[in-house]
Amino acid sequence: MRPLGIEGAWVDTPRVFTDDRGRFHEWFKSDAFHEAVGHGFHFEQANCSRSVRGTLRGIHFATVPPGQAKYVTCVGGAVLDVVVDIRVGSPDFGKWEAVRLDDTTHRCVYLSEGLGHAFMALEDDSTVVYLCSQGYAPEREHGINPLDPALAIAWPAGLPPLLSEKDAAAPTLEEAERQGLLPSYEDCTAYRGSLVGGNWKLSQNGGRRQP
Repeated sequence: MRPLGIEGAWVDTPRVFTDDRGRFHEWFKSDAFHEAVGHGFHFEQANCSRSVRGTLRGIHFATVPPGQAKYVTCVGGAVLDVVVDIRVGSPDFGKWEAVRLDDTTHRCVYLSEGLGHAFMALEDDSTVVYLCSQGYAPEREHGINPLDPALAIAWPAGLPPLLSEKDAAAPTLEEAERQGLLPSYEDCTAYRGSLVGGNWKLSQNGGRRQP
């Protein structure tokens, strides 16, 4: 795993083994993750989406704490995956970075709590799967318009974006900041710091505890 240009985001390019039967790769390894990020990754939910070419999903984020960290990969087709720094007070505020995820390189992107996430399908039937540190909670979920001209994300030219009504109606980054929806860099850093050294374990009754 190597860090992206936005603090709190990483990309992993796994080694892929191929033979006449097909391919194999390890798309998540807890020890490599911990070494790169500085803490483990406990996930509450795993999502899978299939999209037609041009589908644009995001920019999505969740209130911090606890936020929602994501570990994202593409298992069919290809997408342009985008991480956006929406943390008020961050030195990278308003910056974005794009990574192509596809079923050839099998790259994965990890974005920590407080970062915005979006992707565009570059092919029909593009299938994205991602692990989430927290389950879906509508009251904590928010969005920013991915076509915000101030962000100026370089979505592929000549590919008309297909947005949901909810994403198309989402506020711009400036509007979301005025509305008090954006997480603060300080809160995100503090929350991530609380995860360092933590070791999630299952208790006998099936609950979670962090020593």
